[in-house]
Amino acid sequence: MKRLISKVPVFLMFAAVPLFSMSASAYEGTSESSTSKTADQMDVVEVKAPRKASPGPFLPPVQGTRINAGKKTSAVNLSDAPAVTNNNYRQALAKTPGLLISEETTPLVSIGYRGLNPDRAQFMQVMKDGIPITADMFGYPEAYYTPHLQTVEEIEFIRGGSALMYGPQPGGALNYVTKSPAADKKFETHTENVFGSDAYFSTYEALTGTAGPVGYLGYFHERQGDGFRKANSDFEVISGGLKVTLNQTSDSRLTLNYEEYHEEHGEPGGLSLAAASNPTYEEDRAFSTRLYDRFRLERYYASLLYEKDFSDATLFEGRIFGGHYRRWSKRQRGGGFGTVPSGGAANSNDIQEQDFYNIGYEPRIRHDYEFLGETHTLTAGAMNFFSSSPRVESRGASPSADTGLERKQSARQMYYLSLFMENLFRFGKLSVTPGVRFEQIWQSIQEKLNLDKTSVPYADEKDFSFVPLMGIGAVYEVLRAVEVYANISQSYRPKAFADAVPLGTNQVVSSDLEEGHGQQYDFGVRGRSWNFWTWDADYFLLDFQSQTGTVGNSIQNVGDARHHGIEFASEADLMGLWDRVKKTDFQTRFGSLSPFTSLTLLDA
Repeated sequence: MKRLISKVPVFLMFAAVPLFSMSASAYEGTSESSTSKTADQMDVVEVKAPRKASPGPFLPPVQGTRINAGKKTSAVNLSDAPAVTNNNYRQALAKTPGLLISEETTPLVSIGYRGLNPDRAQFMQVMKDGIPITADMFGYPEAYYTPHLQTVEEIEFIRGGSALMYGPQPGGALNYVTKSPAADKKFETHTENVFGSDAYFSTYEALTGTAGPVGYLGYFHERQGDGFRKANSDFEVISGGLKVTLNQTSDSRLTLNYEEYHEEHGEPGGLSLAAASNPTYEEDRAFSTRLYDRFRLERYYASLLYEKDFSDATLFEGRIFGGHYRRWSKRQRGGGFGTVPSGGAANSNDIQEQDFYNIGYEPRIRHDYEFLGETHTLTAGAMNFFSSSPRVESRGASPSADTGLERKQSARQMYYLSLFMENLFRFGKLSVTPGVRFEQIWQSIQEKLNLDKTSVPYADEKDFSFVPLMGIGAVYEVLRAVEVYANISQSYRPKAFADAVPLGTNQVVSSDLEEGHGQQYDFGVRGRSWNFWTWDADYFLLDFQSQTGTVGNSIQNVGDARHHGIEFASEADLMGLWDRVKKTDFQTRFGSLSPFTSLTLLDA
């Protein structure tokens, strides 16, 4: 197969791990007299273990600085499932109702939520270790990058408006929790290699361990394949990263992470159900209508997480993150969806490059306090995010050109400040969690070149939005390990860059364009019976108002939508049931055998 990417991740060329030493002291007792007994007094020793992934399938009520009580949540531990190759998200998220996968053969991922547009999960908060991974959080909220699943320990998902503490989008919060350095070994290696049809090959190499206070985990991954289409469906991914932890068992912890991701794939084009000039989808699903369309993605990102236990009741987390995100594509002109390009325009192409330079900081604090004989929990924080994203469009002189004459150029910037707070009130078996989030978004777009405009002035748009959002959740334990829960929360769909300055030649933006707003409701019951059967059933309703769309050449609010339905998930550990009935330990010796059901009934 032709090699698409020749770059080697920088961290493989130079990586230095600082080593530190720890000292210990002992307190020696003294003898009061030659006839008295020796009394030794020792200091209090507190032992802390590294935090593990949650046991699932629900997130715990309080998790670090986060409050999950009163929310519909899911936790998928990937170590409990068979190995997932080629980032097969239908397999990885099979136990998570409400998430719908739009499958494609490229490395890109599209995840929809309860009927919302799945394209690049743009209606969701998509995070990795609590850090957004979209190109731009709001101006271009598309998750072209997703982490390699061999690096992921657990996938957490908080439904809809319940995710108010992680962002305003109506599609909930999806968080990839990556693996931590092995704490019980100084050095450990792992390799995984897979071969498959259509010249598919995947390799994953990792080394990890802990020496004194320093933990490390480094990995390298490459996968490639030709795809099943007749032409131009090949792909290649190269990625790698290094994670270093300091003092993970102390009350002051530091985690540093650096990662690179390079990807290229062909876009073989759509297939029509009723094409006249080429085979239809039903006649030949392997037919390619586009031979030259390509897509490339580069991502260089670093982050630092500082955690501090001020006491058993107070925890602080501070995240700093940032990097460079580059999206490049070329598409042949002429023709349309499901047809082979033709005419004079087919002798050229459109080339687009978008670069995103991002930096963000998010402090969070959680504090437990006593009131009226109960322990309550308060969490608060702020998200600061800045993005500068120049965009350039060029016209290539051939269908396969990689460069061409610049036709459009624009400078885009976005600054985001969000303040949020939640409080978990406990009243015996009843817990109530109100929350509030204040959204402040500054966006600006300045056109510097547009050859399609002759008499219209170049766009120079600035927009500021302030939106308060509120929500409340409640949970009541009706029986042991059986809970009834409810959540009502607001959500918000900010304007994207394309909503402020249209990309089409003759497109215009309605003067009274409003951002989308939503209200979401979840009412359900869940339980964990006898420690081998878990289940969750709920009714949901999403009212999504002032959606943005295109009517003719006008970008405008096109109407409201109502999505409602039922979600049900159930899983039973048959080994655990056998052990309970027969008083055996097969689960400990052989593991689990767990059939599951995941069901979504949706009317939208």
